[in-house]
Amino acid sequence: MPNNKWGERLLTIGLWLSALLITGILLSIIGYIVYRGAGSVNMDFILHAPGRAGKEGGISTTIVSTVYLTLMALLIAVPLGVGTAVYLEEYTKKRSRFAYLINLTTETLAGVPSIIFGLFGFVFFVIFMGLGWSIISGSMTLAIMILPTITRTSQEAILAVPNEYRENSLALGATRWQTVHRVVLPPAIPGITTGIILSIGRAVGETAAVILTAGSSLNMPVALSDPARSMAVHLYILAMEGLSVERAFGTAFLIIILVLVINAFANLSIRRLANIGT
Repeated sequence: MPNNKWGERLLTIGLWLSALLITGILLSIIGYIVYRGAGSVNMDFILHAPGRAGKEGGISTTIVSTVYLTLMALLIAVPLGVGTAVYLEEYTKKRSRFAYLINLTTETLAGVPSIIFGLFGFVFFVIFMGLGWSIISGSMTLAIMILPTITRTSQEAILAVPNEYRENSLALGATRWQTVHRVVLPPAIPGITTGIILSIGRAVGETAAVILTAGSSLNMPVALSDPARSMAVHLYILAMEGLSVERAFGTAFLIIILVLVINAFANLSIRRLANIGT
């Protein structure tokens, strides 16, 4: 017994140290970006358009472009991802070949490098479909990238709902769709939201796929057919070409703020939808 207690204590200490190490790394990265970038951020930097390849002016057009690209990607990927998860877990047999094929495809897509998605989007959306470098090309490419994350996390969230909920609902005379809509999805909303938030972070921070499909124009996008430069692409160009390290850190700081704002908005929207569904 004493050896078991010491083993549990050592395991607990190890887990705490691991959690503290991960938290410390995260806080150090964010703290360094805030320290280097906060001083470059002001209202002029946020509200004015960039000039001279981004060396001067602000980043207003890149903020708008990032929001457009991310929201369009979510509008495409969230219904497809959640719908696929519901279909696989609620409407198909667990060991069917079709379900196995979809799961295998989803897992394979999750491991594909982003540059491959960018190359596919460039060849298919930009050239083959004739959409050119545009927001719609970039957002559809991002949607394909984040689709596996949303699908897999939604599947796990749906699987976590006890089967008793489904059995009781069906026993009371509810249809399969009523059971899914009113009994299964509301408890699964937190897990689905987690997948959406992870997808937002990947979409906002993506560079390679966006620059190949949406382009790098500094003009304010007006239509979905317009080319655009996201904040991540702008950060990459500023840093790698040595145009302005200070503005690069300022852009990185605003990317963090934008991710937090979009995450908060996503959480609020999902909670309201869950309340409506119940």
